[in-house]
Amino acid sequence: MLEGFKKFVMKGNVVDLAVGVVIGAAFGAVVKQFTDSFISPLIRLITGGGIKGGSFTIDGQVFDYAAFISALITFVITAAAIYFVVVVPMNALNARRARGEEPEGPTEQEQMIALLQQIADKPSAP
Repeated sequence: MLEGFKKFVMKGNVVDLAVGVVIGAAFGAVVKQFTDSFISPLIRLITGGGIKGGSFTIDGQVFDYAAFISALITFVITAAAIYFVVVVPMNALNARRARGEEPEGPTEQEQMIALLQQIADKPSAP
């Protein structure tokens, strides 16, 4: 049972997915902090500054449009990064594969999987 789980975990797609999730979460945190630290204060400054900058109140309800604009900018930056770092290279790789220009020998991913399997198979020292 554990051997099957080990094979599942060591598959390239699972490892790539795990790395992608971790890096995506870290990148999302950086972009969110950038918009919270720089973009939101800039929006608030441009729209009047102070406590009321970037928001308005109707019947005691506060509408914080600076936070919405900041979240929108966070989304656009994250989507652009994913597009240029993941989608464009994958489209280029798929186009190369369609033309039959597949590189010879093991890919970097296959080499990484083999290395991880060697590490996992190595007995631990007492």
